[in-house]
Amino acid sequence: MGLADHYLTEGERVVHSFHPHWKRLIVPFLALVLVVAASSVAIYFIPSDYEYSGIVRIAVAVVAVVLLTWWSFIPYLKWKTTSYTLTSHRFAISTGILNKADDDIPLAKVNSVSSDQRFLERILGCGTLRVESASEKGEIDYKDIPKIQTVRQELFRLVEDASDGNIDGK
Repeated sequence: MGLADHYLTEGERVVHSFHPHWKRLIVPFLALVLVVAASSVAIYFIPSDYEYSGIVRIAVAVVAVVLLTWWSFIPYLKWKTTSYTLTSHRFAISTGILNKADDDIPLAKVNSVSSDQRFLERILGCGTLRVESASEKGEIDYKDIPKIQTVRQELFRLVEDASDGNIDGK
């Protein structure tokens, strides 16, 4: 997960690497349970004396596989292939299943770091990280960051170290 060592610059070290919060998987998990239950019930209640019962069961299974892929497997892959890596030099975001998109924010260009948490997010320990940088993107929101307060404090500390010229954090 995160950046491989060969992508790090000289003297750069990984401080924190993580995926989005697991709460993103709640709806795909519920969809998995619902589709499996509904398709199982549908297959069970197809009368066996019906002339095309085998074809109907196969059709129900195919629809179930398509729905499971669309509603559960793809969201899981999106979650699994999204990674946030905080290094001593940058905040790197990597997303994508087949195509990959990488976004790096040099810590020296970060102007401010803030976080927002709704009530449920406070209970779960996640939230939205807002990073304002001196780039063309300006203010960027990263949703569902786990351990948001720890990540925000660490990012802020690293930004302060970078602005003081203390890149190694020592």
